[in-house]
Amino acid sequence: MTSIFRQYSGSVVFGAMLAAAVVLFWYSRSRTVVVIPDFSGPSEALAASAQQTAVFSGGCFWGVDAVFKHVKGVTRVTSGYSGGSAETANYETVSTGMTGHAESVEVVYDPSQVSYAQLLKVFFSVAHDPTELNRQGPDVGSQYRSIIFYTNQQQHEIAEAYIKELNSQKVFSQPIVTQVMALNHFYPAEAYHQCYLEKHPKNPYIVFNDQPKLGALQKQFPDLYQEKPSAN
Repeated sequence: MTSIFRQYSGSVVFGAMLAAAVVLFWYSRSRTVVVIPDFSGPSEALAASAQQTAVFSGGCFWGVDAVFKHVKGVTRVTSGYSGGSAETANYETVSTGMTGHAESVEVVYDPSQVSYAQLLKVFFSVAHDPTELNRQGPDVGSQYRSIIFYTNQQQHEIAEAYIKELNSQKVFSQPIVTQVMALNHFYPAEAYHQCYLEKHPKNPYIVFNDQPKLGALQKQFPDLYQEKPSAN
């Protein structure tokens, strides 16, 4: 189900109440930021086309979208849905957790500036917690599950190998539960979900759940961080 805090955080009063009652509790038990090693395997081969596409799911797409928008080499990020059919690719239906969809972000990037493995490192370390099953922070449901949707065989091999490395080295206190699946289709979300953090920086959900991710990105990846976000 969609978290009550996220659903009603547009109300200043209600959001403030839930910030005290729910979010602070969650942060009191949240994981310590994990610094993960670089991928030790070979990088993707540079294609003739400069632009490549990656799709990630890791909880509410508001925060994942915001993180990747601030990564150098990323030219566009779009929030949307992957894993289900076109008929059910809308927020109200996906929020039931019964459609097979996961809230996702489509990341268009230049592999000469940022590699797929680097995007995965950002995904695993600051964009979300890859050890949480069918939830992310205060949001619970299969639509918030952790998935890497690969768009070619190179991405498939790198994602599987990187997860194997991180698990074998016990980088996280719990095993990574991230699924690795071929992308069938990505459906852009409704307009009001796009660039949500930029449009609503003082929304209580954003303040407590997503702004800290940007701080962690800047701190852990100073060479990859860009102050101005990329386009929708």
